[in-house]
Formats: sequence, C-alpha cells, structure tokens
Amino acid sequence: MCDMRIGPGQPQTRTRPALLPSLLPIAIPRKRKRTHSSEEELEPTHDDKTSRLGHGLSQLGFTQLPDSFRNSFKMSSSTFRWLSGLLEPLLDCRDPVGLPLNLSADIRLGIGLFRLVNGSTYSEIATRFEVTESVTRFCVKQLCRVLCTNFRFWVAFPGPEELGLISKSFEELTGLPNCCGVIDCTRFKIIKIDGSNSSKDEDSIAVQIVVDSSSRMLSIVAGIRGDKGDSRVLKSSTLYKDIEEKKLLNSSPICVNGVAVDQYLIGDGGYPLLPWLMVPFVDANPGSSEENFNAAHNLMRVPALKAIASLKNWGVLSRPIDEDFKTAVALIGACSILHNALLMREDFSGLFEELGDYSLHDESSQYYSDASLEENSTEKKASAIRSALATRARVQHDSSYHRDPSSSVQ
Repeated sequence: MCDMRIGPGQPQTRTRPALLPSLLPIAIPRKRKRTHSSEEELEPTHDDKTSRLGHGLSQLGFTQLPDSFRNSFKMSSSTFRWLSGLLEPLLDCRDPVGLPLNLSADIRLGIGLFRLVNGSTYSEIATRFEVTESVTRFCVKQLCRVLCTNFRFWVAFPGPEELGLISKSFEELTGLPNCCGVIDCTRFKIIKIDGSNSSKDEDSIAVQIVVDSSSRMLSIVAGIRGDKGDSRVLKSSTLYKDIEEKKLLNSSPICVNGVAVDQYLIGDGGYPLLPWLMVPFVDANPGSSEENFNAAHNLMRVPALKAIASLKNWGVLSRPIDEDFKTAVALIGACSILHNALLMREDFSGLFEELGDYSLHDESSQYYSDASLEENSTEKKASAIRSALATRARVQHDSSYHRDPSSSVQ
C-alpha cells in the first residue's frame, strides 16, 4: 500500500506489501507499457488529422471568457496555458506505437480536464472534442497517469521550517500553538459491476487527507475500502507509522502551562486521542475551558472540510464514480493534485466557498474511534496535552472577548 504523503526532497513512494495494493501511486504504474490498438479505434475522427496539430481549444468553440472557461476546466485560461506547457512533453510521449494521435497538448489536457471537471461521459466528451470515445478514454487515463506519477510531489508533507509557518497560521487563527495540520477522512462512492450477472451496485473508497490552514493538502491516502473506520484508515497509512516512529512531527515540544506539547494534528471524534492527534472533548460543559477548546477545534477543522467540499465539487467525484476501483482512485488522486496546483497558482477556481457551513461534509459522527488504537499511558499523556491546550483556549477566549465581545471564538 502506498500513499501520496511525500516528504521534503526527492519524491519517493513508501510501500507496505501486507496491505491493500490499491493506494494512489499504485493505481498509476510507474512505467506504462505501450499498448497496441487498431488504427480505427485510436485515430481522431477528423478527416485531416494534421489540421488539428497546433490548434488550441478555440477551434472547438471554447471561449476564453473567464466564467465560461472556468465552467469547462475549473481554472483560468492563464493557468490552463501554464499547465499545458508544463505537461506537454509528458502528454505527447506515450501514444501507442505507430499510432500517433496527432492532438495538441491543449486538446489532450482539455479532454482530461473536461472529464474531471464536469463528470461527462466518454461519449459526450468524444462528441464535444470531435474524437473517438477510445481517444477520450486514452487522454483521461494519460492525464491521471502523468499527474499521479510525475507530479505527486505537489502533495507534499512539509519540512520543519514550513511546518513552523503552518503552526503559526493556526495559532493566529485560534491561539492554540504547535498545530501542524488538520486530518480528516471522507468517502467517495463508486459503481461496482458484478461480473457474474453484469449488475451494478455501489461501493466506496476512503480518502484521508491532511491540510494546512489554506486547505492545501499535505498528505493524501486513497484506496482503502470505505467501510473501514477513520481510525483504521489512519493506522493503515504510512503517515501513522512515520509519526509514531518520530520521522514526522518530531520538532522539540513547546511548554504550555507546564506541559510539553508536541507538534500535533487536529482530528474529529472518529480518531483516537494521541499526543500528536487532538480530538474534541465529549460532552463539554457550557462555559468551560473544554468548550472553548472544542470551539477552537471546530474552527481549525474548517480548512479540511473546505478541501473535502472542493474535491467533491469536481464533477467526476460529485456522483458515484462509474469506473473500476483503481481508475476511481486515480481520478481522486488527479483531482487532489490539481487542487493543490490551483492553490499554488493562487487560482481559486476549484476552491468550494459557496457555503459558509461545511457541516454537510463532516462525516465524524458516522465513523467512530477504534479503542484498540489507544493505550492508557499514551492516552494519559495526550489528555494532559489537550487539557493544557484547553486552558490556553480559555485564555484566548477571555482575551478576545474583552477586546471585542463579538470576535471571540464561539
């Protein structure tokens, strides 16, 4: 099993053979074997294939008007040109042997993005782009392969220096120090085909993400069956293993009310309470420091809920995915990488901000914590850290209230 949490430096894939071989990078082979298909299947339907060379999307009726372009491709035209230029050598180099598609990088990218953004069927896209359905499938698969293989470092767990900036941004938000990200888990439905009778049923894929305060993804794990609880998904990931082994979140702790507070993540009640994973108090009394902590905790979770809402706003992920399991995982991975690429470009076309309340994407009540992940000594240390942070949250709440009664975290 692999995940897309890639540390600083050279991209690398961490493998755990005993677990499901279906996480994101595995869904896209590192070396793609050239396939042989009939010329009739893979040729563009245009009579004069060479007339398509060098032609952009305008020849197919796509307008450069900002709103229209974003509706088609979920990015500005300048971001599209940047991405097309970046991917062109990789999109052009893997055509089937002896059967070049004679399509520009713009068209190839446009076909792939149109599938991701709108969730249109392959036949609909083929008609829109004037190619065969097999060409459409090839271009979508090729875009996912290139993104998940060559650009998965766009989803990268930060080094110590950047983690310091991330924790500072969370502290400015709520007053709670040393938080290095928010972890959450969601599910994407897929349509499962029963080979014996060709009937269709629904399955789901669990996707775990860690984000910073801007909703940028720092880690993503995809490919575990969706019936697993959040804590099980966490324990199956290399993120859990690396943090437990102090390979990540290993900077010196800071002192809060006499308690050493390690770097930590924020997670919902579906996760165990750990020294590096702070979950909310259950049944906090009104007006207590525990309630103040929970209010700050809820505010810090918003970037993760916003990231999940943004992912589920990609057309292909907004409904049950009608693909095989590995292809569905690749589509999720491609959308996640593009999510970060857009934020990197300060292009917020893909960031879902229509709702102020992201509770629709909060699945914490559906997947409960697995007590087997908790040990008494570990939980005792984690409880002390959380209590110290709760005291800090109370101080921050009182300070904010005295400055401006309407500005305190509620």
